[in-house]
Amino acid sequence: MKAIDRRSALALGLAATASSIATGRAIAQPSAASQGTDIAPGVRLVELGKRGSMLPGHKTVTMRDVVYQPRARSSNPSMANDMVCHCTQGQLRIKQRAGVEFIARRGDVWSCEKGSPEEGENVGSGVAIMRVIDLARA
Repeated sequence: MKAIDRRSALALGLAATASSIATGRAIAQPSAASQGTDIAPGVRLVELGKRGSMLPGHKTVTMRDVVYQPRARSSNPSMANDMVCHCTQGQLRIKQRAGVEFIARRGDVWSCEKGSPEEGENVGSGVAIMRVIDLARA
């Protein structure tokens, strides 16, 4: 597996920064309750967009929201792609491979490696949203 190089990481960072500068601040728009498909009790997947990638070694870039109702949880035994995740709302307990667990709060960002497991659980009192950017390999 090929890691993301510094140039690709810089490009992603610059794109995110340019977006927040253009709008004054970066605020994710929440999905309507009826959008998307159920993937677990109280958890919905909302597809936001897909485009061919300019990043070396990646065919497409996809963005989606995973919307968690209070106390809802999901589990994925094996990530299909490398991903960058961002908590846009609420608080999520994220459990990755053995010994890696943290609480993601609004504004937190983390990465997931292809093939690795991940569990997410809404530990807050309101809706939590995890925005996912999938980096699909060529």
